Amino acid sequence: MPLPVECEIPRASPLTQPLRDAAVRLLDCLKSPTDAKVLGPQFVREIVCRVLQGERGEALRALAATYTHFGRISRVLDHLHRNYAEAIDVESLARQAKMSPSTFHQRFKAVTALSPLQYLKSVRLGKARLLMIQDGCTASAAAYAVGYESAPQFSREYKRLFGVSPGQDARLARS
Repeated sequence: MPLPVECEIPRASPLTQPLRDAAVRLLDCLKSPTDAKVLGPQFVREIVCRVLQGERGEALRALAATYTHFGRISRVLDHLHRNYAEAIDVESLARQAKMSPSTFHQRFKAVTALSPLQYLKSVRLGKARLLMIQDGCTASAAAYAVGYESAPQFSREYKRLFGVSPGQDARLARS
C-alpha cells in the first residue's frame, strides 16, 4: 500500500546525462595523479555546478546561502557540533541565528526534524558513544565530557536513544 503523500520519503533527483558525464570524467582522471591534480578540481566544480542547476538546486543554494534561514540554522548547527559540551540554551541560539525564539524553534525543527534541545542531546549522546567505544571512557566520564551534569540522567537518555545502557553498548561494540 503506498504511503500518503505527506509521509512519502523524498526521492533522489534523477542523474542527468551531463551530470553522469562529468562524474565519469572525474573518475577517469583519478587514474592518473597528474590528471587528478590538474583536471580533478575542474570536474568537481562542474559537478557542483550541475547539481546546483538540477532539480534540487534551489534548496541546496538556499541551504548554503548565509542570510536565509537555512544558512542561519546551518551556522547554529556548526556551533552545536563544535560546542556540544558547553551549557547551551535556545534563547542564545536564537540570538545567534538573529531570530525570535519561537521562529528559531520552528525553523530549526523544519531543517532537522528535531527541536534544538533534542538535536543537542543526540549530538552529545553520539559523541559520548564514540568516547566510550573508541577511547574506552567509562559512561560517567563520557557523560561529563559531553556536557551532562548527571550520570544517571545521561544513562536514562542513552538507553532511551540506543536501546541499551551505555556500558552494555560499549561492551557490545568493542566485541
